[in-house]
Amino acid sequence: MKVLVNGIGNIGTTLLNLLIEYQSILGIDEVHACKRTIEPWHEPDLEKLQAKGVRICTSGNHKGYPQYGNILPQINYIFEATSNGVGLKNKERYAKLPNLIGACAQGSEKGFGISFMSGVNNDLIQGQKFVHVVSCNTHGSAALLKLFCGDRLENLHQADMVVVRRSEDIGNHQRLVSGNVVARHLNHENGTHHSIDVVDMFKANGISCRLTSSDITTPSQLMHAVRFNIESIEPLSKDSVLNRLQQNKLLATTQKFDSNVIFELGRKYGFVGRIYSHAIVLTNNILFENKQVKGWAFVPQEGNSILSSIHAFLLQTRHANESEIIEKIQSDLCSDQW
Repeated sequence: MKVLVNGIGNIGTTLLNLLIEYQSILGIDEVHACKRTIEPWHEPDLEKLQAKGVRICTSGNHKGYPQYGNILPQINYIFEATSNGVGLKNKERYAKLPNLIGACAQGSEKGFGISFMSGVNNDLIQGQKFVHVVSCNTHGSAALLKLFCGDRLENLHQADMVVVRRSEDIGNHQRLVSGNVVARHLNHENGTHHSIDVVDMFKANGISCRLTSSDITTPSQLMHAVRFNIESIEPLSKDSVLNRLQQNKLLATTQKFDSNVIFELGRKYGFVGRIYSHAIVLTNNILFENKQVKGWAFVPQEGNSILSSIHAFLLQTRHANESEIIEKIQSDLCSDQW
């Protein structure tokens, strides 16, 4: 099995480290990565990846690396880690590749394939060629709905989320904001793309989801947060919710109110400094009132969608030991509490 990560940014680099770490159990023979533009200051990063066993190629004019176009026909699976519509443009080219079994793209590339999140619609993407891994905040919102309302949202009446976004990753400075910036509601039924994507993902699995969301971007480069307001059909008890949290390996808990502190713990103890849980629920700050529950959760930047990308690979390629492998990786990467 030969895999390619297209894009060596924040998502691509973490994916590459994970693929190398679990290369043997994933059944991967070669790990390739494409960097479009290679400047002298990129060389130290690329050298570190090469030292781990990653085979670098480029779609640019750098003569020191093989050409991306010559590598593509050999590739069996592609992790599309570019953004802003680049992955969607690449899909047509990927569809013509002779040895390609499957490919997945990240949150910004909606329409690349079936929208997917680990634990929500695993069966739906078995053997599918193209999969769209939903965004990190979509992961957080969907995971909270499942926590309070069941795997098929059988106890959901309606819900509203306010997503508080960090502006961008700590290594970048292109989209930083100097104040709080409110996002435009895209439609009157759902609001921002977070709820639209959650509703679409559950709908593809035959599940109705009444959800609205709003979004505000803050002058932070650390973690996202989400304020949830969920109304259930049947009353919820704190004990039942805490019990579900303990059984869910993809959700973590915290009693800390400061995202900086949690981010620092992730940097210290997470694999390559990341947190991979779908969301981190503040268990000492939940309001229960009969059929209504309100509270806060922190959402790790891209760690959850990266983990879903690995799961997508296993499902799309119909790996014989998919469930055992993803369970091990999830157990390794996801902490119960922060």
